[in-house]
Amino acid sequence: MPNTTVILKTGLLTLAWLTLAACGSSNDDPPPAVNLPAEAINLKPAYLGGVLTTSYDGIADDLLTAGLGRTGLGAAAPVAADPLNPTAAELRKIAIFNNYRAILDITAGGGYGSLYGPNVDAKGVVTTGEGRIAGTEFIAYSDDGSGTQNVTMMVQVPAGFDSANPCIVTGTSSGSRGIYGAIGSSGEWGLKNNCAVAYTDKGTGNGLHDLQANTVNLQNGTRAEAVVAGKASIFTALLTAIERAAFNTATPNRFAVKHAHSQQNTEKDWGKWTLQSVEFAYFVLNERYGDLARDGTRRLKKLTPANTIVIASSVSNGGGAALAAAEQDTQGLISGVAVAEPQMQVTPDARLSVTRGASTLAGTGRSLYDYTTLANLLQPCAALVSPSTNAFNTVATSTSSAAVLAIAGNRCAALQTAGLVTGADTAAQAADALAQLRAAGWQPESDVLHAAHYAFATPAVTLTYANSYGRFGVQDNLCGYSFAATAATEPNAPVAATPASIANSFGAGNGVPPTVGINIVNNLSVGGPLRDAASFSAASLQDYNAPGALCLRALAGGASANALRLQAGVREVLRSANLRGKPALIVHGRADTLVPVAFSSRPYFGLNKIVEGSASKLSYIEVANAQHFDAFLGFPGFGDRFVPLHRYYVQAMDLMYANLKTGAALPASQVVRTTPRGLTGSAVNPITLANVPPIKPVADAADRIGFAGNVVTVAD
Repeated sequence: MPNTTVILKTGLLTLAWLTLAACGSSNDDPPPAVNLPAEAINLKPAYLGGVLTTSYDGIADDLLTAGLGRTGLGAAAPVAADPLNPTAAELRKIAIFNNYRAILDITAGGGYGSLYGPNVDAKGVVTTGEGRIAGTEFIAYSDDGSGTQNVTMMVQVPAGFDSANPCIVTGTSSGSRGIYGAIGSSGEWGLKNNCAVAYTDKGTGNGLHDLQANTVNLQNGTRAEAVVAGKASIFTALLTAIERAAFNTATPNRFAVKHAHSQQNTEKDWGKWTLQSVEFAYFVLNERYGDLARDGTRRLKKLTPANTIVIASSVSNGGGAALAAAEQDTQGLISGVAVAEPQMQVTPDARLSVTRGASTLAGTGRSLYDYTTLANLLQPCAALVSPSTNAFNTVATSTSSAAVLAIAGNRCAALQTAGLVTGADTAAQAADALAQLRAAGWQPESDVLHAAHYAFATPAVTLTYANSYGRFGVQDNLCGYSFAATAATEPNAPVAATPASIANSFGAGNGVPPTVGINIVNNLSVGGPLRDAASFSAASLQDYNAPGALCLRALAGGASANALRLQAGVREVLRSANLRGKPALIVHGRADTLVPVAFSSRPYFGLNKIVEGSASKLSYIEVANAQHFDAFLGFPGFGDRFVPLHRYYVQAMDLMYANLKTGAALPASQVVRTTPRGLTGSAVNPITLANVPPIKPVADAADRIGFAGNVVTVAD
């Protein structure tokens, strides 16, 4: 009788035995299982759909720069040959270009090409090369079968990956970005160090549903009719044809975006999606490097958590997702964590307090929705304390600077009428608004950044998360807001979007309006819908839509049905700060105005020490003169005042890898004292290493961040 392979499946583990027929046996039953060695078969996780695999030669195209190299990433944006019909390859190149530059300052004087960039190798040596990296890219959706999640997962395996020295780095997208969102942060570090990089868009992604044309993005970024795309779309709004038609009649030319309108509250699962991306990476790597199973077709699990270094990483809310993944990691998939400026929210705990100098804040900080709605109200007014000192102080409207100041003054007056600020005139009201922001937890170093952040980030973040936490659909028009293209000139009414901008949205978009010509619209503007920043709260009164901002703020602590719905969503995203004893490094800029340290990294560090006690291996590095958006360092008023936090992110990754590889000690928690570049005349001075000294293994006494008696003490 011939040899027979018997395959038995038990749960997720597949056992395969090669059995020999017993002499004289009359049946094919295998011998008792106790005598048979088990094989760990490499199985594709059930939640993954089809896997698209593409290899890049590192010359014409590559994993890190899409063939652009260091020079191309610093040059003009690539464009599709036919802007109305871009190919998937063209959209990928455009996406990598835009996402890389969205994370980093790519000006030469700021450190691009000298401190970081494709041409700076894994050891920090500046080379003359372009930094292209050959390898293979694997992309798939994670979904529950409904097609309403479709979380994009991607694994990049560089050609230099060594299966005898394996490592994986997570690259969860920051912001609401698509799958290439972490290409310039953990993506670049991982690829340079010959690690596989496990990316996910964490269920936010760059999914844009044009409700008027009824078109959506596919996984590769190209556009298709929603009916044709079906479950293959990145995101399709949950509207019936009748509901969509009625919505379009009432509010034409509107858009639904995935992060705001998926009705999933995806933040609660950011840790889950990050862990799934690691599992996807293990599957991909074992399919490539695992030995053949006895059946001669399948592969065995050669790479496992026992022999592979896995660093959970990324920046901003991608960094928060890495921390969440470490908290939820019951399988030991993650070896260590290294993140920058993480957006995370921790479970309230009155035992904790944080002290910096003469300032003490009790508890574990504010929730993201709480502090963003507060900023959304107060920042335009607070910026008037000294508008000439604000970095990039012209708020993004089509009106003149003088009109901007007048509109901000009207916001102060609206706040005073609502009883939210005090003062007999605009100057006094602005001073009170700024004092409230400081008292809430914004650091004094943020004072000069409120105008810029209100112009470019705060309203978008506030509205997106309001919809997400409350699981509101596009049809809800929460607080009278919607998304649409608007006319380029006053009065900025909604118009049909430019076809080319929508066709290229996967590559050029950031996942949150304002993006690719799609803006925030105030449906309730007096006289009809207008772009929010230019809308009218009353006849001839512009105040940056104070009624809309007040409505969003009321949801944070109110008792209405919508408020309770939103607050339930906020509770779903709170983190425990229990990292299960994993070594971890957090680096954060002291001047961060979008994710202030008082609401995020400082309380997370303290709560981790409370819940883990002596088992805690978390170090917290706070960087002076660093803020949230390194890409802003090319703007007026930024480069001379602030240093790139990315410099310290790279150091944190190097330090974590050394700890996991050789046992090298992690640095003590500390404040890093940097030196701003300053100006020579009107020109920003080039950055040098003297501006950005390294993280010290042991901090000087004056720079230490300590924890004792449930109090975090931050060096002033």
